[in-house]
Amino acid sequence: MTLSRVTIATPLGPMLALASDEGLCALEFDGSADRHDRLERRLARWFPPHEIADRSSAVLDRTRAWLDAYFGGDSREPRDLPLDMRGAPFELQVWSALREIPAGETTSYGAMARRLRAPGASRAVGAANGANPVSIIVPCHRVIGSSGALTGYGGGLDRKKWLLAHEAQWRRDARLF
Repeated sequence: MTLSRVTIATPLGPMLALASDEGLCALEFDGSADRHDRLERRLARWFPPHEIADRSSAVLDRTRAWLDAYFGGDSREPRDLPLDMRGAPFELQVWSALREIPAGETTSYGAMARRLRAPGASRAVGAANGANPVSIIVPCHRVIGSSGALTGYGGGLDRKKWLLAHEAQWRRDARLF
């Protein structure tokens, strides 16, 4: 299997995007060696065997176009962008639930756990949230602590804060977090 790879410029820095023939399988802020190592381990586990080619694809072109529209304030939800997200069953459930959080809104790890009918699993929700390989499109940045405080984000808390402030334009009420 060959995964296509491009780097996409955003107002928050470059993002690394990978796509299989099925859909987008990774979208992460470029930079941290730890994040790259984690991504390599995830790809080795869920996409074996694979090679990576520096080339665009229709999915990556659509991803770039959607990100441009999102950062421009013209698009909030990428409903028709094909994803090829592979993970453990609970991770897949969490990632699916993340996609149901509307732009401009937030929820907590505990609320996510209750929604998934696993009320004692807020830490497991946090772990699955942290393992999300498709940033922004699968909006793990919309999950905050139960106190309303911003908590961990693989792209950094400054980016999380920026994304939530950017999405405030789509919020139905004035309270962000």
